[in-house]
Amino acid sequence: MSNTDITLLLIEDDDVDAMTIERSFRKQRIGNKIVRADDGEAALELIANNLVPKPFIILLDLNLPKISGHEFLDTLRKDPANKDAVVFVLTTSSDEQDMLKAYEKFIAGYFVKSESGEQFMKLIGMLDGFWRIVKMPEPGE
Repeated sequence: MSNTDITLLLIEDDDVDAMTIERSFRKQRIGNKIVRADDGEAALELIANNLVPKPFIILLDLNLPKISGHEFLDTLRKDPANKDAVVFVLTTSSDEQDMLKAYEKFIAGYFVKSESGEQFMKLIGMLDGFWRIVKMPEPGE
């Protein structure tokens, strides 16, 4: 399996933020497939209907309509098929309780959008490096 086989599930309700993330991936010449859901409910439906090819990494905003990022994580972690999904949080919330609550649900990293600023390209580079180096299970394993 190649690192380009890893799909990014972007769960982001803000169109500008989503476009920024997608543009940053193109700028870094990262060709991985990006599937976007604009709320937690839509993301869970995509996953349940196998519309996000495995393996995938999730980039999750916490402040979402319908189902919040925390509720999404609760549901995802209860699903035996996806309880071990790799999730990075990219959110506007710098609240310590939000961060602790997310880490309790076994996220891989927590990033605050306003603190990313000019470091944002380094964040995208870190994600690229993560899936270039990490060994992901083959689909169906």
